Amino acid sequence: MSRREGSLEDPQADSSASPLPHLEAKIQQTHSLARLLTKYAEQLLQEYVQHQGDPFGLPGFSPPRLPVADLSDPAPGHAGLPVPERLRLDAAALAALPPLLDVVRRLQGELNPRALRLLRRLEDAARQVRALGAAVEAVLAALGAESRGPRPEPAAAAVAASTASAGVFPAKVLGFRVCGLYLEWVSRTEADLGQLAPGGQA
Repeated sequence: MSRREGSLEDPQADSSASPLPHLEAKIQQTHSLARLLTKYAEQLLQEYVQHQGDPFGLPGFSPPRLPVADLSDPAPGHAGLPVPERLRLDAAALAALPPLLDVVRRLQGELNPRALRLLRRLEDAARQVRALGAAVEAVLAALGAESRGPRPEPAAAAVAASTASAGVFPAKVLGFRVCGLYLEWVSRTEADLGQLAPGGQA
């Protein structure tokens, strides 16, 4: 899977056209990337669950929604915010995801070293969400609404250390939570960009 998306990794196509068509093309391309990653995120979460054993995947099982350093669920009022503000929040969440996905990959490398496809999916996800975050930042810049300054250094190393010392089940729950947040935020980004795409209701 990691080979097919290569052409989508740099969503900033050159254009000699006027600014508006160029902006529309950038939005459409970024929206398409977000839609593709939403599909990949669904596949990643399904595969992650398959490798964790019981009680993961059992009907009715709902692991605790543990807090994750540097990242939270989209706020209930997210959809009511102006689109540029939503995209700023999306960009911040997307920037926090790659190191967390790397933590999950390292933990799964210890817990499920033979789950090679899962490990590749996690590696690809970190790379792809980084590309999507850069594309959203480029859309914000084109809209004249850049993100708000540098972000703090991610606390992924601390997450890895604390989770590794807590045991196997907390490590599995963390991975489930991170994969779920990855899906939520790329899906949210897809919806927010859809408001700017032709036919959307920004």
